[in-house]
Amino acid sequence: MQISLFIAAAALVPAAASPMAKPAPPTATAQIHGRAVAAAVRKLLDANYVLPETRPKFDAVLDKGIASGRYDVADPDRLVELINQDLHQVTPDKHLHVMHDPERSKDLAAAAPGAGADDAPPTAEEIADAQRRNSGLVQMRILPGNIRYLETDGFVWAGDVTERAYDDAMRFLAGGDAVIIDMRRNGGGSPAAVRYLVSHFLAPNTPLMTFYMGATRIDTTAAMPKTIAPRMVGKPLYVLTSGGTASAAEEFTGHVAGYKLGELVGENTAGAGFRNEFYPLPDGMVISISVGRAILASTGKGWEGVGFAPNSKSELANALDVAEAHALKQLASTASPDKRRGLEGQAAMLLAKVTPVKTALPLAAYSGVYGPRTVTVVDGALTIERQGGSTSKLVAIEPNTFAYENDPGSTVTFDVAGDQATALHLLRADGSTDDGTRAR
Repeated sequence: MQISLFIAAAALVPAAASPMAKPAPPTATAQIHGRAVAAAVRKLLDANYVLPETRPKFDAVLDKGIASGRYDVADPDRLVELINQDLHQVTPDKHLHVMHDPERSKDLAAAAPGAGADDAPPTAEEIADAQRRNSGLVQMRILPGNIRYLETDGFVWAGDVTERAYDDAMRFLAGGDAVIIDMRRNGGGSPAAVRYLVSHFLAPNTPLMTFYMGATRIDTTAAMPKTIAPRMVGKPLYVLTSGGTASAAEEFTGHVAGYKLGELVGENTAGAGFRNEFYPLPDGMVISISVGRAILASTGKGWEGVGFAPNSKSELANALDVAEAHALKQLASTASPDKRRGLEGQAAMLLAKVTPVKTALPLAAYSGVYGPRTVTVVDGALTIERQGGSTSKLVAIEPNTFAYENDPGSTVTFDVAGDQATALHLLRADGSTDDGTRAR
């Protein structure tokens, strides 16, 4: 098994996304036999590509390139570019990719059959790498409203090491009132890690996947019968997605969408739905070939070339704010009255940050002294200060209503007449009120 997001043989990993791949050493003087490399690609695709009906198309385009001398180049990177261009004329398959990596090519050539599969035991180096990366669980935070946030940058699997990392992370998430899992930078990895994670949001033994591997092999997976950390079935769940959310990360988002476990927020995912395996080629080359189809039990469908659309579309940079706001609104809907205003105010302020609210008047028109409170414009933002107290920035959540940035449950609503504000009405998070008439 390979721990790398990109180089995991037979894993759900897009071949073009390789944050962990090691750059190949310079080989300017190495002799490259482009026709031999292309011929080897042709042979491997004919024997292994997941869609048999596509194999003749690969054969034709590679045969044409060989016959025309297209691959008679000295630069290995140029050869990689030319072959990949031709392969992707046939299919946009994001797992299909040739690369120049002499060290990896040598290792694959020397390895026993199946040694690079995603269910092979991890090597000592891979286990150490998983420990350094916390198995891809790179960030955990507690957000307002006791929303628990987890960022993952890959579905790494290293056996017991990964299980312990996930158990700790799941205990952390289980302590929250809602969960946000950030997969915007998760390019894929091991189906075993996906199963471990999603099992915490499903009933035991819920069917997950059917993998059609080659002509005869069929593998199925289901949610784990038992988990070490508490299950979180029914807990509000939000998953952040992007165009870089690929492969195994899409399997997880597919379970969330198919079983309606939560809300997807962000962008459409990559649409990399095949399983792939890596093979050695001549002259230090390596090819990733799609060798299996992945079908979700929840829908009976795969996601190759399609991906998953978000329930709430958002620009990449705003996805967390949108998800957090939606979670806060969901929590507010069942909260006691004394907590509801704070949750609703925080949600409104986050949404106003994503889509600023246009105020009814220019900000300067709200400036003035309102009893013990003074409203001013500082650096293009409205602020409010109570005499002898602290100053808070005000964020517009309605045309004449503003939330305290440092206490979103408290709001100020202005009365206006003509082109000026005439009074303000303060509503605190605890429900108490105070009013002030503007001094003239």
